[in-house]
Amino acid sequence: MEELDKHRHNIDDIDQKILELLNKRAKEAMSIGEIKKAAGEPLYVPSREKKIFERLTGMNSGPFPNDALRSVYREIISASLSLEEVQKVGYFGPEGTFTNMAAIKQFGLSATLVPVRNIPEVFDSVERGRLAFGVVPVENSLEGVVNHTLDTFTTSNLKICGEIYLEISHNLMSKTGKMDGIKEIYSHYQALGQCRKWLAQNCPDIPVHEIDSTAKAAELAAKDETIAAISGEAAQLKYGLRVVEKSIEDNPNNFTRFLLIGNYEPLPTGNDKTSIVFSVAHRAGSLYEALSVLAKENINMTKIESRPSRQKAWEYVFFVDVEGHIADNKIKTAIDGLSEHTAFLKVLGSYPKGEK
Repeated sequence: MEELDKHRHNIDDIDQKILELLNKRAKEAMSIGEIKKAAGEPLYVPSREKKIFERLTGMNSGPFPNDALRSVYREIISASLSLEEVQKVGYFGPEGTFTNMAAIKQFGLSATLVPVRNIPEVFDSVERGRLAFGVVPVENSLEGVVNHTLDTFTTSNLKICGEIYLEISHNLMSKTGKMDGIKEIYSHYQALGQCRKWLAQNCPDIPVHEIDSTAKAAELAAKDETIAAISGEAAQLKYGLRVVEKSIEDNPNNFTRFLLIGNYEPLPTGNDKTSIVFSVAHRAGSLYEALSVLAKENINMTKIESRPSRQKAWEYVFFVDVEGHIADNKIKTAIDGLSEHTAFLKVLGSYPKGEK
């Protein structure tokens, strides 16, 4: 016991030093915040945050794990930002959705997170200055793109400031936690698509309904024992539901990518991505000619997606992600070259790559 007391006393001393250093760090962060406000610069800078994480994990010799180190510093940075100024961050709500979880992952628990009814309204609130940043889903690894997000980018002046990857696991939940008595199942269309095979095999005779969000599905299930919801753990805890079946997604390798949007253009980090949208002439070879510019500059294209232009029937715009930052010479050269082969081109943003 004497040995145990000695270690506990050491931990108490260490905790006191950590607390003193946390407060010292908070005061420095507040001073930086005052300088930024005077200069009209944004308080939250994703590229700076990423460098902090990379520097600390690179220095870490253990045994404290790097994943836990990131989580700890996410909350330290979040708390420090809340001392500098209250910045509202909007997300496609309501509370308890996966977008809510992505916003927490990016900004921490001390951030002021605001649920917003739909994706265009998230864009509009950030553009009007009611929100500092917004978080919106853009694609799922199984079900593909979120069309509302891509379509809104074509008319918005906002920039992509960052990306967030979130592993998605769906649970079938109800008030009772039992399959018996379930007469209807509700969820968001993306979640239903990600659980299609499981539902066909296990609930072939139960009607399945689409609803605006997984959280709203959970809210319905909390009010009616005959309704089950497909949602995540956050909604389960919020609405006091019980799990009927855990992890019912058809593929365990299920991730959703979210975008951080704002009026801010991040500086290069050395590990960045640039997103663009463009249209080409409606003739043979026009898309090939445009994309060949990227190949000529040896730029790696990580994604291409087409959407109707909404300007003319059967004409399309193309969303492309490439590795690199707009400040890089070869990206800048490629964008200039690409503009010569396109009818319309817009850079949606250059931003740090998200942690997968």
